[in-house]
Amino acid sequence: MPHFAKCGTQSLNINKMNQTERKAFNIQFWRFLWASILIGLSACLGNVVDAMIVGNLIDEDSVSAINLSLPLLQFMYTVNMLLATGAGMLVGMELGKQDTRRASYIFIISMLACLVTGLMLTACGVLAPDVVTRLLCDHEQLYQPTYEYLRVMLIGAPAYLLMWGVDTMVSVDGSPRLVSVSILVDNVVHLVLDVVFIKYMGCGIEGSGWAAVIGHVVGIAMMGIHFLSKENHLRFACGRQKPVFGAIISQGAPLAIASICLTVLMFSANKIILSSLGRTGIYAFALCMNLLLIYNLFLGGVCRTIQSLGSIQVGKGDNEAFKLVLRKSFNFITVAMVITCIYVWIWPESIVMLFGSDETDMITESCNALRIFAICLIPFCYIYTIMIVYKLYNYHHMALFISFALSLTVIPVLWLASMYFKGWIWYGFLIAYIIEMVAIFVLHKMTHVRFELRVES
Repeated sequence: MPHFAKCGTQSLNINKMNQTERKAFNIQFWRFLWASILIGLSACLGNVVDAMIVGNLIDEDSVSAINLSLPLLQFMYTVNMLLATGAGMLVGMELGKQDTRRASYIFIISMLACLVTGLMLTACGVLAPDVVTRLLCDHEQLYQPTYEYLRVMLIGAPAYLLMWGVDTMVSVDGSPRLVSVSILVDNVVHLVLDVVFIKYMGCGIEGSGWAAVIGHVVGIAMMGIHFLSKENHLRFACGRQKPVFGAIISQGAPLAIASICLTVLMFSANKIILSSLGRTGIYAFALCMNLLLIYNLFLGGVCRTIQSLGSIQVGKGDNEAFKLVLRKSFNFITVAMVITCIYVWIWPESIVMLFGSDETDMITESCNALRIFAICLIPFCYIYTIMIVYKLYNYHHMALFISFALSLTVIPVLWLASMYFKGWIWYGFLIAYIIEMVAIFVLHKMTHVRFELRVES
């Protein structure tokens, strides 16, 4: 039977902190959070500015092509969730227990799995890029730019997977600042090469894809510095260890399932919106996905902090310290989202004009969609963060339920709106997220969930 974990001698009891200890804990929290925010900021700027460059130097259809490619990007992110993010939480727990050999073993297995999966996707990019493109885009005018971008993404898949995997491990091992600098450099290289390849070398949207891959390779090389430092606890040799791959999959499964469902949602939403609203609708949806990247700046920073600093407190069995991490995280994300939402609601045109469109219908539809999406993404961020909290508290059934509901609830609501209430199609996301929040609350009460750290006896 499960029982509540007691705080060990090394754990940090928040109720017994003196002023100096509390200040040190606050500094540690903000160090993790701001480093994670910088990681999200550089990634956000890289993707959003990339779309702006493509929109201004090529055309609107190229922006739409990048959006139609998002299901593939989300699929690769799903693999990262399954093989690296879950492993990162396990590594954090082992480091909290001061078991560096076990942490190193988990790290090695995770990175090898990411590399092998990336090479399999490379084979798809060489042998069958047209099959993948037809699956994601059946619009003739958008097929060619989508094909060119997707093919490069597939070939460069190992760079995507290793970049995300290595940054997770380096961050949880205590070097989040190096990760943030590396990702910043990654995106600077990406954006500079964007302009060089598109404007000066005439490579078109394919050049944008290669710029992203080269940027990731540079970022991976920079983060490799961590493994040469004295602060590194993760080694490439750890001796014989008990098998861990099943535990990695189990830990990352709820996050991966949520990401799989989000992949299905992106694929389905692209299909529904393209068939209902055509080129105008899919362009507006592309801008909404870029708005999601801005929200993900805060969501990703908070989730990384909970996964890294929070998992260490879980490893120590310190429930009060973990709850303090959660309180600070939720307070921060609430303020950040409200400010962003107010700005987008009042000045959506300032966002639309950055992407280079001069078609009146596209501008009007995009402003309307952005205002609604700014509100829709608030419950989305809360739901996603709560899923991670349930997982770290070992309420796997709740995390699994949210993993499925987070995206799959949206698809039928969006389809019904497109069929019978086309003018309300953008509200489909908000309605679905409200339904999910009610369902989570009811299930939470029915299963008598208590937020205390538990270990298996």
